[in-house]
Amino acid sequence: MELQSVLHPKFLSRFSIASFVSLKSRTKHKFFASITGSKQNKEANFLAIDNGSSISAYPDVLRTGEELSGDSYNNLIRDSCRQGKIDLAMALLAKLEALGFHPSFVSYTCLIDTLGSAGKTLEADCLFQEMIFLGFKPRIKLYNVLLRRYLMEGLLGVGVRILRVMEEMGIGRNQETYEILLDYYVNAGRLKDAWSLINEMRRKRFRLSSFVYSKVIGLYRDNGMWKKAMDIVGEIREMGMVLDKQIYNSIIDTFGKYGELDEALEVFEKMKQEGIRPDITTWNSLIRWHCKAGDVNKAIGMLSEMQEQGLYPDPKIFMTIISRLGEQGKWDVMRTIFETMRSRGFKKSGMIYAVLVDIYGEYGKFQNAEECVSVLKSEGLLTSASLFCVLANAYAQQGLCDQTVKVLQLMEEEGFEPNVVMLNVLMNAFGIAGRYLEAESIYHHIKESGFTPDVVTYTTLMKAFIRAKKFDKVLEIYREMESAGCTPDRRARQIFEDAMVVLDQKHFY
Repeated sequence: MELQSVLHPKFLSRFSIASFVSLKSRTKHKFFASITGSKQNKEANFLAIDNGSSISAYPDVLRTGEELSGDSYNNLIRDSCRQGKIDLAMALLAKLEALGFHPSFVSYTCLIDTLGSAGKTLEADCLFQEMIFLGFKPRIKLYNVLLRRYLMEGLLGVGVRILRVMEEMGIGRNQETYEILLDYYVNAGRLKDAWSLINEMRRKRFRLSSFVYSKVIGLYRDNGMWKKAMDIVGEIREMGMVLDKQIYNSIIDTFGKYGELDEALEVFEKMKQEGIRPDITTWNSLIRWHCKAGDVNKAIGMLSEMQEQGLYPDPKIFMTIISRLGEQGKWDVMRTIFETMRSRGFKKSGMIYAVLVDIYGEYGKFQNAEECVSVLKSEGLLTSASLFCVLANAYAQQGLCDQTVKVLQLMEEEGFEPNVVMLNVLMNAFGIAGRYLEAESIYHHIKESGFTPDVVTYTTLMKAFIRAKKFDKVLEIYREMESAGCTPDRRARQIFEDAMVVLDQKHFY
């Protein structure tokens, strides 16, 4: 049978196993570089390493030049993966293959798993295809790793192809496969697909775990049916299922989203009484919705209580707080919060929060994205796709389009591939700056590149058109969202209704 790379079609073209020879030397499309007109065209050979920076990280035995066996290299590769040192693992892989050896099955598994977790899907896919070419039979775990990563990037079409390859290879879906798909469908606002998947799980007698029920609650919540979401809680209790952290978090988030903050806090207290310790998701939800309700003081109090328990605020949540404080001109409060965090020992990791404060701050110390990233790296903070996304979003919220693009371009140069979340951030930056034509061009790029627009994509573009008073375009995008199988959420419906009111008034007069 012909096997095709499950990677994004713009990055890698189809190929059969028999033609698998030059996969590792293919070049990678650089989207964000093209926006800024950069002429750079760097070849993405993922086995190439910077000897100046990588060799110093090698174990002592490698620096001495001592010759190692294939088994020793395999052991070092697995150890590097377990420690999250993926660049070192890939450098070791290059040396192993230079000796004429290939990784073992376990080493391949570790490499693909670690690359996937680091957001390096191109390299993960290359190794996956190489594994099959060499006669290994990947297990369901690796298919799930790739499926999760591609869906996180918004590549639904690629995810569907992975499922098709699994079927052709005689590998059935397991509980994790279903939960990965459900998580994507709910987050992308694909209501019909989510319910169809849940019904399939029931038919095939898969367990509806607390994770599944928490997603069902989320489905109702995001579609304006919060009371029905609460009915699910009663159904869970009748079944004798104990409410766990995931379900409690979904309930708290549901109450918070619909402004029922007293009820959210009541559930929060009950959660603690039952011996369930709130996690980062719990605190993030409570802080977010109190900020949205305008109760910044309560949100700051929760931030402090959260830190007292040794938990670290999500940078996105921290950005929500400082955004509110920035609107009120309370720069001194921002600084006080950060200094308090530093006094509690959040030094290196806290640099991200310091940068966010400066981006929003009175003097704009880090208005230059390149300087910003350079400072973070000099402080020893490891770059990641999520870090770049948070920084890009901070610039986007201020409508600093050029700096948003620059952050995402720097991300690509670090080897992290663009995804629909980051493209949504860029679209938002153009929308806030009133550059709706550029926002629309990002939308078309998303579709042309094989990404699947989610509910955030459509809503962000609709907001850009509302700001530009292009009300007829709002209706056009809303209909596209519905025809694509994406269920409009409350925000999208509100934007649509606002546009309809304006258009009706124009026609009336």
